[in-house]
Amino acid sequence: MKQLVRPLKSVPWLIFAFLLCGLSLQVIYAVYRPISTFTPHELPAPPRVDLVKTLSLGDSIVSAKLLMLWLQSFSVQKGQFLANQQLDYDTLIAWLKVILALDPLANYPLFAASHLYTDVSDAQKQRKMLEFVYSEFFINPSQRWLWLAYVTVMAKHRLKELPLALKYAQAIAQHASRDTPLWAQEMQIFILEDMKKWEEAQRVVHDLLLNHQIIDPQELQFLQHKQDELVAKIKKNITGRDE
Repeated sequence: MKQLVRPLKSVPWLIFAFLLCGLSLQVIYAVYRPISTFTPHELPAPPRVDLVKTLSLGDSIVSAKLLMLWLQSFSVQKGQFLANQQLDYDTLIAWLKVILALDPLANYPLFAASHLYTDVSDAQKQRKMLEFVYSEFFINPSQRWLWLAYVTVMAKHRLKELPLALKYAQAIAQHASRDTPLWAQEMQIFILEDMKKWEEAQRVVHDLLLNHQIIDPQELQFLQHKQDELVAKIKKNITGRDE
């Protein structure tokens, strides 16, 4: 059966006028519509620890996890994603302190501090977060040494601040438990070497050999080799020639 198709010229001109008018209005609206602006909300101050504990009815660990989830979801506002760079780091650190006070054994807040919130281009904000991890380390050194070890590497390689890295590495060696891996306590040796403080580095190696029961023969061999290497550098520095 043959289908009848009306010719285009049979369509009333008024229909074409309406279509043209509608298309023109759409173009005008697209050109002159106001540009939507997005103003992100500022991170509010955290609640008091005692208040959260009261409202938690004794389950402060759950409250700590919920607060951490809320803190991370704060970066999503009205479908827009805020970069960590846009956050107020003093307020951010205050939130992390509250969360750790509610759950002192939690690892994620310090993971976020050392890995996520240091991933910004602002060196001042990086230092603030590194110092936060450093200060929190002393509350529980045997549990938190790993996060301080990570920011030690950051201070050395990303910020290029050897004295800062040395401060962190020495804190691990001096305050961590004897169960802390030897490599973490050796970090200061390499930093001291980079600072050309070979005498201090040699004393650290000597103390490790003297005060620790090193079972691993490879580790023992490494430290003995490092001690010989440092002694040679010290002699060369004094005499100005290889001996």
